Amino acid sequence: MALVVTFTGRTPLTTPGSGSWLRVWSYTIQPTSPAELLPGQRVALALPADADVRDPALFPGVPALTGTFLETDDGVSRQYVGRAVSGTGTQTISFVAPQAQQNRELMLVTQSQPGRPWSVKPFATSTSGPSDNVGTLPAPAPAPGPGPGRPVGDFAGAVPYASELFGVYQPLPGWLGHSSTARAAAALGAALPKGTPGAGTLGEGPLAALAPLAVWGNRPPTDGILSPVGLVNLFREYFFEFDTFLGTPVGHLWLSPGGTVEVVETSTRRTLVERTAEQSETATRKTEEALTDQTDLADAVKESNANETSLGVTSNASANYVGIVHADVSASYSTKNTTNTSSEVSHKHSRTQSSKASSEITRNFKTTFKTVTETTDTSSRRYVVQNTTDKLVNYELRRKMRKVGVQLQHIGTQLSWQVFVADPGRALGLGELVHVVPAPDLTALKQPVKPPPLAQAHVTFSDNYPIQRTEDSKNAPHQDADWYKQDGWDRLWRGEEDEYIVAHFDYSAPPPGPGWKLSTAAGNEIRKVSATTSSGQVAKFLATYEVVDPTSGRFRINCTNVHFGGGTYIAFTLALVWEPPPPEKDPALQQYLAELAVYEHEAAKVQRAAYAQAVHDRLDLIAKVGQRDSEDLRKEERHSVFADLIGQLDLFQGQDEKRHLSAELIRGMFDVDQMLYFVEPDYWRPTPTPGTPEAAWPGPDAVGRYPVPPHDWEATSGDPVGGATVTSRFSHTGAVNPPRATTSTPLDKLEHRVDYLITENTPPAPTGSSLGWLIQADGDERRNEFLNASWVKAVLPVRPGHELDALGWLSSAHVEGDAALDKEYAWQTGDPADWQGKSIGWVLQALAAELQARNTDITRTLAAERVFETGFDPLDGGFRPADPYQIFDQWTEVLPTDQVVAVEVTYDPRTGRQL
Repeated sequence: MALVVTFTGRTPLTTPGSGSWLRVWSYTIQPTSPAELLPGQRVALALPADADVRDPALFPGVPALTGTFLETDDGVSRQYVGRAVSGTGTQTISFVAPQAQQNRELMLVTQSQPGRPWSVKPFATSTSGPSDNVGTLPAPAPAPGPGPGRPVGDFAGAVPYASELFGVYQPLPGWLGHSSTARAAAALGAALPKGTPGAGTLGEGPLAALAPLAVWGNRPPTDGILSPVGLVNLFREYFFEFDTFLGTPVGHLWLSPGGTVEVVETSTRRTLVERTAEQSETATRKTEEALTDQTDLADAVKESNANETSLGVTSNASANYVGIVHADVSASYSTKNTTNTSSEVSHKHSRTQSSKASSEITRNFKTTFKTVTETTDTSSRRYVVQNTTDKLVNYELRRKMRKVGVQLQHIGTQLSWQVFVADPGRALGLGELVHVVPAPDLTALKQPVKPPPLAQAHVTFSDNYPIQRTEDSKNAPHQDADWYKQDGWDRLWRGEEDEYIVAHFDYSAPPPGPGWKLSTAAGNEIRKVSATTSSGQVAKFLATYEVVDPTSGRFRINCTNVHFGGGTYIAFTLALVWEPPPPEKDPALQQYLAELAVYEHEAAKVQRAAYAQAVHDRLDLIAKVGQRDSEDLRKEERHSVFADLIGQLDLFQGQDEKRHLSAELIRGMFDVDQMLYFVEPDYWRPTPTPGTPEAAWPGPDAVGRYPVPPHDWEATSGDPVGGATVTSRFSHTGAVNPPRATTSTPLDKLEHRVDYLITENTPPAPTGSSLGWLIQADGDERRNEFLNASWVKAVLPVRPGHELDALGWLSSAHVEGDAALDKEYAWQTGDPADWQGKSIGWVLQALAAELQARNTDITRTLAAERVFETGFDPLDGGFRPADPYQIFDQWTEVLPTDQVVAVEVTYDPRTGRQL
């Protein structure tokens, strides 16, 4: 008779801290005679080397493993697990391995003492079976190689470590709400006052103004636009920590016999954008960007939802952000149909988002290993590896990987009210960067000194008035006589008929400068200052003065009475008044103005250069402004949308003191804190670029939303910070040649574009810069879309339990009205049978009643929280169309960690392959 080996089963490993997937495997060996197994002899099962058998020494608290040993031999494909024979009866061999089981070939071996060769013993697998050197028994399945770890079924019951809310919104067509139809009618040049009786079809009765919209048959797409209601299907995304395993090698280390090496592991995580530029004979530019600063999949998905501009968002104190995808209009009102459609949209979005996030995280780690020969003081992790064997030892450095499971569950459906808000960002203020531009240094320029203004010049003029006989005088003039004007003659005489002298003489006074003129104004007449004889005595000298030529200074003295006192002339001094030339003929002023023009031209060049540098600096500074918290930005946007919504309703005809009643009335039926909105891109707005005619390309006068303002160097503005603030990124109109230009293009043929300004230091411009958007300096991409949006679609979920009240209020004449509610509902496959032949209004009432009953049922709420109690439940097939409150989608993601493990490996020296 031969020895009989029997597999007795697997039991859970209860040791604290051990893996829940491990089991204690047990086999019995029954001898037929005492001589087959001698006391003290070693007996073992030879298992395949690929079985993941754990060293019994790692589990000292397991009684079944007492005395068990595990030996491996690199030269053979077997490993030996056994114990020393005690007594003469049945022997039990137990070991620890994962629970995965497979029928495999085993051998039974014995050994007289450690270090001696193993001897193969024939055995049978049953008392009546044949004996052989090899037998097939249940054994541990082959251990998985480097890969995604154990199957997900091994983690049943694992509790999620994080979750994220998600949703899909679908408008319900058919109902023609007043708020949307009135806007459409206004766009078509018609008015649609509130309280208008309902009509079944666009273009009929009171809705005749909307006939241009009814061009797509019996069910135009405008039904989904004009409808005031829709459904929000909410889903929760769960994240489970499954397993860790070793990934592909990231490094290699070898040690010679007796060698020692110190390994320093430096783990680097990039979170900043870094740029370097080097220019020599060849130009090199290197750009390195961090994809995400999250190392966990759940955090990365949350970050993606907060930053994804295509999602509708809301915020409240209990759930930060709920990403809502806008799906197509649902022709069916049935919750089953809409839930199925929403689950497919949710799967596509969240699966793509999760893969992208895990891919980004995968590229987010970098580990460098350095071999050092001396001890250094470093904060990095240091390992000392020593080879105490007589063989060359190789280690592969493998990164530790995480396997994270993701499941999606439908957690509810909410009836919602949708309304449009135009120009939503108009009420939001923008942050202004205060940046004072210092006055440019003009000390290197010599500023000309302005000459004093010219005034009248009061000067004196001295000359002689001679005694001179006239041509008709017969005698020489008497010098010591009294001469006076002869009546009727232009001469002087002294009463003698044959003796006369000249009565007038012309004189020319030198002007003070070019352009000066003798004054002829009243009060500025020429007057005598003094008159003396040739001997110096005061002389009798009476005369009148006449300005002959003011420009040249020529004047005439008409003498009326004179006494020369025995001399030949009278020395006189006169007071003259000169009028200055006009400013345009003042040479000094003209020279000053010419020098001033040169100075101002040079000063303008310096100021322009200084301001250009200031704009350069401002671009760098405004690009460095940190973004505000996304949650705060969303709260402001929601506040703006809700304020506009209250203004649109005007339930109390403009009475401001009663507007709070409107707000409380809405809040009582609708979950305002969960209000979400979808931002429509600005390309729907047919508004041209500022400074251009309607529907035209930008021209030379286009300015964009925020052109570079001229700087007020004189600070003449009444604004205390005028010229010292920057609101947004600057726009600037640039001109380029058209595409087919081959020569210089005339100015009126150039292509003008509203460009954005950058510097060599600014990071990539935000989205919308090339579109001429107004960019908020401390806003995020979603805020910039909100500021430049044509409109937003606001969606207010109805509070659970108030669906019927909200539907009745919405259908009232002063809110949305009942237009088209009497129209027959277009029944869809999957809808309840009793909906056939019913009106849209009746089906909406049935839907509201169904949702009200479901959303107030506590068992439904508990079903949505079941995962937190029962843990992970593997989903067969990975995906199924969602039923209400059921888990419908499942997948796994593999993420790297910053941990690296050294694994000893052996290579075949002949083939170079790893053994």
